[in-house]
Amino acid sequence: MRSGKIGLSVLICLLAVCSTSLGSKLPMVFAASQVLAQNNTDRKAEAEKVMQQGRDQLQTSQFTAALQSWQQALLIYREIKDRQGEGKTLLNLGLASHFLGDYHKAIEYYHQSLPILREIKDSKTEGIALYNFGNTYDSLGDYHKAIEYHQQSLKIAQKIKDREGEGAVFGGLGNAYYSLGDYPKAIEYHQKHLKIAQEIKYRQGEGAAFSNLGSIYNDLGDYPKAIEYHEQYLKIAQEIKYRLGERQALGNLGVVYHSLGNYLKAIEYYQQSLEIAQEIQDPQGEAQSLGNIGSAYLALRDYPKAIKYEQQRLKISQ
Repeated sequence: MRSGKIGLSVLICLLAVCSTSLGSKLPMVFAASQVLAQNNTDRKAEAEKVMQQGRDQLQTSQFTAALQSWQQALLIYREIKDRQGEGKTLLNLGLASHFLGDYHKAIEYYHQSLPILREIKDSKTEGIALYNFGNTYDSLGDYHKAIEYHQQSLKIAQKIKDREGEGAVFGGLGNAYYSLGDYPKAIEYHQKHLKIAQEIKYRQGEGAAFSNLGSIYNDLGDYPKAIEYHEQYLKIAQEIKYRLGERQALGNLGVVYHSLGNYLKAIEYYQQSLEIAQEIQDPQGEAQSLGNIGSAYLALRDYPKAIKYEQQRLKISQ
């Protein structure tokens, strides 16, 4: 059984709340324009409030709610013709769709956002879009295309000296090479990601690097090292209250103990992972945990329980 690579540092597009002061001595002839400007300012503040709501929801793994919030924000940005807001919101909609497992919809949103970001010359967010493209193609199994997009993103991050973005892209490249079975190259990139995350004190990125390194060492059969890395990720996820990361770490620890033949301990970790997936309404994680529990019971030759959990997994997957 192979432990899963995880989503990297979540690069959510941030929009600063901008206020516009209106002059009090404008001639009366401009009153209509003044009212329109004020309305646009109010609407922009409303959109940015909804954007922040979506970011908060994503961080607590409420992916459907985040998607709905950002769809609402998109309508407002388009209404007031705010191209920057539109481009960044489209990118965030792609991210939410990715987390919901709708990869083709995610790519559709990224394709809509990229021309806008290039039009307004927002290099940093363009780099995030390319990075997200890479992650989504990785999830679709097109690893060479994933590497292509990550390399484009890396070029931008290094040019503009975006250290967080650079670290995240190194992690994305590590994931793609891991999927291709090139473990030395995967380890090299994840170590680069880890180093940058620790330098800039980005705990979520640090945790993602630990987790991905743990998955590689599990595949290589170095189980003590795999456990060490996954436990470090679990500790970070719990410290920063990142419930999705906590679920992933528990699930991956279960996978390592499964590989060691300690099926009862594996089930213990899988059950904890399942409880969090249900709590945060993460259907992908729930299905994965149920399947892992079923596999463990199969290894224990407890066929009725194995069938029960696999049927539950099948129902969610469908």
